[in-house]
Amino acid sequence: MQSEMNPTHATDATDSSPAGDGYVKDARLKDAYTAQSGMARTAKILQFLLKYRNAGVFNGLDLDAATVEHDVAVPTDGKPEQFVTDLEALGPTFVKIGQALSTRPDMVPPEYLTALERMQDHVAPLDFPVIRQAVEDALGVRLSQAYVTFDETPLGCASLAQVHRATLRGGREVAVKVQRPHALEQIRADLDALASIAGRVDHATDLGRRLRFADWIHEFRKTLMAELDYRTEAENLDRFARHFEGYPQLLVPAPVWDLTRTRVLTMDLVTGTKVTGISGVRRTEQPMGELAEALMRGYLDQTFVHGEIHADPHPGNLLVTPDGRLAIFDLGMVAHVPPRQRDRLLKLLFAAVDGRGEEVAGEAIAMGTRLEDFDEESYLREVGQLVSRYAAHHAIRSGTQTLSEGRLVLDLTRIATACGLRTPPELSLLGKTLLTLESVCLALDPGLDVKKVVEHHLEHVMRARVKKSLSPTNLAGELIEMQALLREAPRKVSDVLSLLADNRMQVRVCGFEDSQILEALQKIANRVAAGVVTAALIIASAMMMRVDTAGPTLLGYPAIALVLFLVGAGLGITIIISALLRDRRAKPHEERGPR
Repeated sequence: MQSEMNPTHATDATDSSPAGDGYVKDARLKDAYTAQSGMARTAKILQFLLKYRNAGVFNGLDLDAATVEHDVAVPTDGKPEQFVTDLEALGPTFVKIGQALSTRPDMVPPEYLTALERMQDHVAPLDFPVIRQAVEDALGVRLSQAYVTFDETPLGCASLAQVHRATLRGGREVAVKVQRPHALEQIRADLDALASIAGRVDHATDLGRRLRFADWIHEFRKTLMAELDYRTEAENLDRFARHFEGYPQLLVPAPVWDLTRTRVLTMDLVTGTKVTGISGVRRTEQPMGELAEALMRGYLDQTFVHGEIHADPHPGNLLVTPDGRLAIFDLGMVAHVPPRQRDRLLKLLFAAVDGRGEEVAGEAIAMGTRLEDFDEESYLREVGQLVSRYAAHHAIRSGTQTLSEGRLVLDLTRIATACGLRTPPELSLLGKTLLTLESVCLALDPGLDVKKVVEHHLEHVMRARVKKSLSPTNLAGELIEMQALLREAPRKVSDVLSLLADNRMQVRVCGFEDSQILEALQKIANRVAAGVVTAALIIASAMMMRVDTAGPTLLGYPAIALVLFLVGAGLGITIIISALLRDRRAKPHEERGPR
């Protein structure tokens, strides 16, 4: 299997990063990682975030930026490229974060998205003894017992893994993906630090409350941890191959389960030409339109019928094989879409393709979260205009993606964020996947009408979903629910009628005793009582100081008066400190769509 990982020797921009020296020695890697762990690593991450806090990475999401035409060049001062370079220098965790951010136009302005899409994930290869030890530790056998041959020169290298060519007994050629030692430990430490920082940002800033960075880091952690378990990727390969059985033009390499572990993946070796490298002569001899259509149709099925989105279908993960098929690999990042969310995404895409802007906006609102400052009128207007432009211009497209389906979905997320609507991550991921697939399809066949393919295949998707809903398992579940309803309905109706007849029908509102309202009222009462006592102590001490007394004195004042004054002053200071440290701003009102 060839991959996008470049075998060219490259050095990371920061030598102190574990990714910087290419993990030359296992012991050196562990020492370097230990040196950067804990507080030092967190400080380095904070330094990076502070450097770009005012650079426009997350503050260009106004309505004008969300609706700007994407074929208009946006002048920059080089910061996006430097931002990407600094991300790469922080190591593999931040390379993956950059790749994930490239799918979030609701969080990152267009000029930074463009730079992130060009992010490289190339490092120098590990010494072969390190790879040998990693494979033998994972498989529990010597390398020569598992493979007949094992090429010491990697096919490709990235910050998390590198791939080697090998052969099995019987002559089967395979690709072996080996995870770099200690990559998992470093990523976990980085994600812990990021989660802590994101929680503070969400609490302290309006932007954090709007975008919920902590939630995004949590979802990113789950996706990345799954990607680091190569057994999950092997399952994805098997599952995608089954789902694409109806598309003989698509090829997914089969894993070798006996030689696959958490940190080692063995699969069939696939060779071919990248879709962006197809020559004009070969395109003339072998029309590529059929491959492009099969790819788009297969991924639409995968998303809306099977509920899975391959989050990284870029041209580097797609090869045209010598026998004329399109090979798909590197399936570590796969997002799973719940059935109800899948239904709404499908209805949204249907309405968009058909040019129904109001329905598109309605579905987006239904699946999103309306923030306190959500401007529904502006959102409906902007989405309606966007969909109208898309519907009016799709017929004159000639190889441009300015108004493509993927671009439309991504623009929906931008407009939503600008108007105060938090959309689910599945929406932006769908848009990014569609946009990438469209670029691949146009690279294979520049004359392909992608919109027509999508529009026609969505009808097939609907039929497939209806057929799937009529499966024996689904029907049995529906019948069980219907049976329970019929069995319980007469008794419940009788109970309601009895209560009405006896005038005993009551509506009870529960939860007030434990609610935040009662807690807030109790805090107010405590503060008021403490304030009254403090004021009384101070006033009493002041009055006593003016009265001549034969009792003990302190600093020339009556001791009892001075003690009362100090106690009152201490209580007052305590109340002020408590108010400053413990009182929190009320959470902004958020309203979710119907589930």
